[in-house]
Amino acid sequence: MKISSGNRYQKISRPADPIIFALDLPSFEAARTYIDLLSGRVGMFKVGLELFIQAGPGIVQYIHERGETGVFLDLKLHDIPATVSRAMKRIADLGVVMTTVHCGENPAMLEAAAAACGQVGVFGVTVLTSVSGPNLLQAGFKAEYADQVERLVQKRAEAAKDAGCAGVVCSGSEVKMIKKRLGRQFLAVTPGIRPADKTIVDDDQQRITTPGQAIRDGADYLVIGRPIQHADDPREMVRRIAAEIESARMHPGRGQDL
Repeated sequence: MKISSGNRYQKISRPADPIIFALDLPSFEAARTYIDLLSGRVGMFKVGLELFIQAGPGIVQYIHERGETGVFLDLKLHDIPATVSRAMKRIADLGVVMTTVHCGENPAMLEAAAAACGQVGVFGVTVLTSVSGPNLLQAGFKAEYADQVERLVQKRAEAAKDAGCAGVVCSGSEVKMIKKRLGRQFLAVTPGIRPADKTIVDDDQQRITTPGQAIRDGADYLVIGRPIQHADDPREMVRRIAAEIESARMHPGRGQDL
């Protein structure tokens, strides 16, 4: 089933539109509970590897059927250019709003993704927010990138823009730099969002920020999962985050975190 996205990733009007709720759940049944609860209340739902492998394209179709909330299909493609191109065409047929591809080692892979995406916004994954400097050093990266992760993020963001991607996925600590160097029109999706008064048990995110700070620094979309999922009232948590986003937009110089 093909549903035209109409480049909706470029249109943000409501305070809740930047919120992408991460459906990091193990099954269609578990995800359906949150889709029914939050459809129309968040900007998009993120469907990642675990859920897509378990539920398949049917989960995307179900989200479409529930209303106007879009889908961010976060599969982080990373393969030879020809394979990525063919996969991207299949993703475009699903009518999702945005999807991801690893920036990786080969600019041709990014170019293949951007060329085959149709109306889907392609976002390059720079450095995962679970990755820290010591991880990069252990993986064989030069000390200049391990000591200053933002240098690697910048290098990969530049490659994504040159390849024709709509934007990148990066941590909140790197958004300001990317916007300054690559322009406001180059979009930034920021995961690792944590309300200031909430502690996440066994948190695997290393480079995190609050919703308000991410927006003040220039983030266009915020990927938020566990803070909403684990809230006593997920709808109320969405409302609070949306209010903080609105405050950050109206008062960009004022710190006001949850």
